[in-house]
Amino acid sequence: MDNTVKNLFDIETKINKRAKIIAVSKTFKIDKILPLVDHGHTHFGENKVQEAVEKWTDIKNKNSKLNLHMIGKLQTNKVKFAVKLFDYIHSVDSEKLARKIANEGEKINKKIKIFIQVNIGDENQKSGINKNELTNLVSICKSINVDLIGLMCIPPENLDPTSYFTEMDALNKSFGFTELSMGMSGDYLKAVENSATFIRIGSSIFGSRS
Repeated sequence: MDNTVKNLFDIETKINKRAKIIAVSKTFKIDKILPLVDHGHTHFGENKVQEAVEKWTDIKNKNSKLNLHMIGKLQTNKVKFAVKLFDYIHSVDSEKLARKIANEGEKINKKIKIFIQVNIGDENQKSGINKNELTNLVSICKSINVDLIGLMCIPPENLDPTSYFTEMDALNKSFGFTELSMGMSGDYLKAVENSATFIRIGSSIFGSRS
């Protein structure tokens, strides 16, 4: 069994189907990723549009079951390319970006699934919308051509993420969302314990990046 497949299986065993695993394949070449595709894994994450277009366009055309997740910061000038390729965008944090996604989706008759990224730790250097502005952005997203399915966060590094995950769970439920994107290689078990439905796993599947 390929190491990446074994690593994925180990994580699947630990979470016991409580969340979908996004294999974060950013920076890895396609030959490192194909064993997971051949194994039948369907959720993959990238954070740069151009890299994703080059790696995934042909493979997605041949495999309609694949779901590609944009998990990095998305610039508005890349939205038209992202909407064509990706199935989910996890990093929506402004009205401008949401409306651009909606407009580009309308052009190709595609209503893309999105998460609103919340800056749950109020960190100046981190993307995401402030909690106080969340209600307004949720309302806007519900009125335009996007499928808003939940919230996403990246908690502060080097701190216990539990309280942030608990707060995100409460926020997500307050809006009636059923999907919640949070948890990475170092904290995914705590995220799943707080109702995460999508976890974004890179190094625990693929190993360290060269």
